[in-house]
Amino acid sequence: MESVISFFRLYNEYLVLGILVVFGLIEFIAGHLSKNKRSTGDYIQEFFSFLLLSVATKPFIVVLVVFLGDTFFPSGSTLLNAMPFYFQLPLFLLVDDVMQYWYHRSAHQYRFLWKLHRAHHASTEMGLLVSYRNAALYYMLMPNIWWLALFTFWGGGSAVVVGLVLKQLVIIGAHSTTKWDRWLYRSSWLSPLAWVVERTIVTPAFHFAHHGVSQVDEISEPNGNFGNMFAFWDILFGTAHFTRQYPEKFGIQTDTHDTWYTQMFFPVLKSQDENSPLSGKYNVKDTKIDAPTFIDLAQGNYLWCQCGLSKTQPFCDGSHHGTKHKPLLFKLEKQQKCTLCNCKRTKKAPFCDGAHKWPGEVGS
Repeated sequence: MESVISFFRLYNEYLVLGILVVFGLIEFIAGHLSKNKRSTGDYIQEFFSFLLLSVATKPFIVVLVVFLGDTFFPSGSTLLNAMPFYFQLPLFLLVDDVMQYWYHRSAHQYRFLWKLHRAHHASTEMGLLVSYRNAALYYMLMPNIWWLALFTFWGGGSAVVVGLVLKQLVIIGAHSTTKWDRWLYRSSWLSPLAWVVERTIVTPAFHFAHHGVSQVDEISEPNGNFGNMFAFWDILFGTAHFTRQYPEKFGIQTDTHDTWYTQMFFPVLKSQDENSPLSGKYNVKDTKIDAPTFIDLAQGNYLWCQCGLSKTQPFCDGSHHGTKHKPLLFKLEKQQKCTLCNCKRTKKAPFCDGAHKWPGEVGS
């Protein structure tokens, strides 16, 4: 065990790079790289985000926390010495991942954090380097990076380096177009194994759903599947969505195509497009009205706005991102005339029940 730990300590950076190279080669051999439509800006943003996180943000936080710890709490540097490695590793990973689950979930529910995380979802294609697309400040505020720094100071450095390699293997694999989990779904006799795997670690099918544009395809769930390494947090906290399928479209419903450097360095840099959430002049407006929409709809799936911010009322346009709301998916089996609620107080969502006529009697 000691020799394995020493190997990870000496070569952890090379192991992470090796994971990237292996998945990259598989994507290249499978022809995925030649088919993608990624722009030069996409590659620049993803490469520099990876570089900034790896050689600047993480090292800075670790050095800062260790320095502060040695200065003010020197006795804390041996806190984990008596704990065996096989206890340290799961402790590090579980605390790290539950922190990231809630941070990631918060980034979809609070407007400022969503602006920092928005770049991650702006990509219209999946790929291994999409893992690193976020604003620089998003990583500086990430609680689990501060946790790994604190764990290192306490004497758990070995568990940290091993844990980070294992974590990167899952994360990169979940973003890669290799879709390594497909073989689990092809045979019925593998179904029990697939059930265990997809409810333990984050698989491509599970995470691809999180990057899908909207729930209209009944595969995507951009307001769920927040797990980073472990999928069981989503099960525990009620945000899991399993389909064993992969969305065909990725990205943001109303993307304003901001420059890579604006996405990366927001809020220091802001978008010049006043329609962009990254603009200093962008305003979120309440679009609810006390009158329904009468409309003839064809058979199909629709997303009804529940946040009251959509510019395409009564339908969702993605404005709920950065709030605790999510749209409501409803299906019509045939063409029909509908009366859709715009006040958002109906008890028969998405259909109007007359609640707009007595706003004081119905909770909003």
